Amino acid sequence: MNKKKYENQLYEGNYVETLKELVDASAQKFPDRAAYMYKDDHKEPFKSMTYAEFKEEQDAIGTALVARGFKGSKIAVIGDNSHRWALSYYSVVCGVGVIVPIDRNLEKGEITNLLERADVEAVFASTKLTATALPLLKDLPLIKKVIIMAAPGDDVSEFLTDDRFMTMDQLVAEGREIVAQGNRDYIDAEIHAEDLSTILFTSGTTGLAKGVMLSHRNLSQNVFNMSKYVRIPDGGRVLDVLPMHHVYEMTCTVMTSFYQGATVVICEGLKYIQQNFVEAECNIMLGVPLIYENIYRKIWSKAEKSGNADKLRRALSMSMKLDLRNNRLVAKRLFKAVHDIFGESLYILIAGGAAIDPNVISEFEAMGLPMMQGYGMTENSPIIAVNQDRYGKAASVGKPMPGTEVRIVDKDDSGIGEVICKGPSVMMGYYKDAENTAKTIKDGWLYTGDYGYLDEDGFLYITGRKKNVIVTKGGKNIFPEEVEYYLLLSEYINEVIVYGKHEEVKDDLICTAIMYPDYKALENAGYKTDEEKYRKLKEDVDEANSKMPPFKRVKRIEIREDDFIKTTTLKIKRFEEENYEYKFDDRDFAKGRRL
Repeated sequence: MNKKKYENQLYEGNYVETLKELVDASAQKFPDRAAYMYKDDHKEPFKSMTYAEFKEEQDAIGTALVARGFKGSKIAVIGDNSHRWALSYYSVVCGVGVIVPIDRNLEKGEITNLLERADVEAVFASTKLTATALPLLKDLPLIKKVIIMAAPGDDVSEFLTDDRFMTMDQLVAEGREIVAQGNRDYIDAEIHAEDLSTILFTSGTTGLAKGVMLSHRNLSQNVFNMSKYVRIPDGGRVLDVLPMHHVYEMTCTVMTSFYQGATVVICEGLKYIQQNFVEAECNIMLGVPLIYENIYRKIWSKAEKSGNADKLRRALSMSMKLDLRNNRLVAKRLFKAVHDIFGESLYILIAGGAAIDPNVISEFEAMGLPMMQGYGMTENSPIIAVNQDRYGKAASVGKPMPGTEVRIVDKDDSGIGEVICKGPSVMMGYYKDAENTAKTIKDGWLYTGDYGYLDEDGFLYITGRKKNVIVTKGGKNIFPEEVEYYLLLSEYINEVIVYGKHEEVKDDLICTAIMYPDYKALENAGYKTDEEKYRKLKEDVDEANSKMPPFKRVKRIEIREDDFIKTTTLKIKRFEEENYEYKFDDRDFAKGRRL
């Protein structure tokens, strides 16, 4: 449903200022509901853990950690998504100390660096990551204990000969015994809204990653205010897809689901998204644009192969004309094959983490698949703006959340400037980094580094990253993301980075597109040689250029052989040196002449 009459109609919710308040309130209100659904074996059906069971294990873990002397400590968690990962997180922040989520895909050297920089004293690690953690300990004397988040059937006996290691099950059993003796040091722990709860390291190389300090108020208020815009169906299920160490997934899926009494369904992996969504009868999924754009491409590819593409285009045109997005029954009949992808229980799909093609949202909605997007950054816990689940604009990231003020500063002639925000979710600062904190937060305002504008209705639009902008000698600003949008309309371009390449002759930046084509699609269409592929890609670049003013047009193209290196949330690493290596460019086929 997407109707203007719902604009500014907010959902109600219980006010919370700490994560402990959030967890305790929901555990008391929804004790018998499933907090998590998960699989320890792909062949088995989903298992579940109730809110009461979760809270009981959390109290046991927290009690054992406090008894072991970890009160006030910084404790890391690293591993695959699981209910055990969430247990580790909540157990620490609700009465022990500060949690430090670590990206499981980082290199060993970077993991060591982050654990050392964060002054970590204990680590929760999945069985797979325990082998990675073992050799790091010799360089990390501060770490006293590694708790293995072992699943049933995991053989961890080789680690347990070392007294620095123990399993989560052992810790739970230990904590239960202490609680049974009447110890309530953890359960009755006093937590304040201003207390530091989490240190999250931003994406970057060892020298660039910054430790974002988030308080209990930062995170709980983000959940509380976001829940005024988006409501999970009562007792609903949310598919957990993105890495939990990322604040987008942790706040918007894990915390918000717990706050609203929903069930988090742990996805078995990216290749099982559709299967798990249908099998578990999920209602909501939060994903990055690449996930939805891949689904979108597959829908059209299947339509083309079956000869139904024209029929689909006509149906979409009719749906948009008659606004059938608000008539789910008719849309379901009209687009039955598409609805089968998500089953019968879909409520809404939410995109975030990067810019998404608004056409994907518009067409999904026209097919009767409600979809919306939001915007945020780690430094704001993360949500800054989001569309309402009952009203939004496809091209916009939504309105600022309740309690969050957004301004556009240093505007250009078109009204585009840097987005800054102020509110209860703005971080405490960067850990041990006063210099960068002062650059990012000024007079309470968070300077996001993103460019954008607000429309007459107060909806926010993001045009690009400040540090990505190409500034020509003529003083023109080119937003790479805008150019990339037009290039990605081509069915033969899978991924692209637009950047300014220095040209010595003119001593200026040339708008350059380095792309990873859809080689299979090109070959299926009859383009076999590198030159034929290049000519077709050049045609599509020319088509994209025709939609932009001259100063924004791509002047040079470079073709990659492999896809780009990405973050764990599937965003292209724009500043990764290897992403600028290419197989051939326009000079190979134009005798040295530029396009």
